[in-house]
Amino acid sequence: MRRSLLVLAALFLSLLVAGTAHAQVQIFGGYSYLRPSVTVQPFAECPMGSPSPCPSSSTTHPNLNGWEASGTYNPFHVLGFTADFDGNFGTVLGSTLHVQTYLFGPQVHFPGPVSPFAHVLVGAAHESVGSNGSAVPFTENAFATAVGGGIDVKVVPFVSLRLIQLDYLVTRFGSSTQNQPRASAGIVVHF
Repeated sequence: MRRSLLVLAALFLSLLVAGTAHAQVQIFGGYSYLRPSVTVQPFAECPMGSPSPCPSSSTTHPNLNGWEASGTYNPFHVLGFTADFDGNFGTVLGSTLHVQTYLFGPQVHFPGPVSPFAHVLVGAAHESVGSNGSAVPFTENAFATAVGGGIDVKVVPFVSLRLIQLDYLVTRFGSSTQNQPRASAGIVVHF
């Protein structure tokens, strides 16, 4: 029994060492596009005697531009673990809008000259809307998750181009769920 346990432990360690012998780190940096759902509360109340009720809030879908950076540690041939951060900026109804995400999770990739990948990431999002005089400024943190993937194309031995990364990003700001697309492209460096 003891000998069997030692053999199993040795086998497990050899698999672990063999898997990490091919370990690779990928660092990605590039452009990010996000189209979030944002609810804005107006400052002003409706004037008395207005013919129709004034909305208490409005939801809009602005186009935000920004950056994305991620690091992936691949201890096994096709399985890795990713930390993904992004910041997207723009305006909504004349107010500044910032949305940042901090996501972590597993990523599966298929190494080669053209390397597709897919991931499921979970973490947090931060949203802040500045005041322009007509909207109430606010800052909020929420749960976030992203499911997506993309394609990397090798340019030289240690550099690839991420042609496209598409994610379905879900956040939970306020008491509602926001479903939004996120697209990214940039450069990947392999170590």
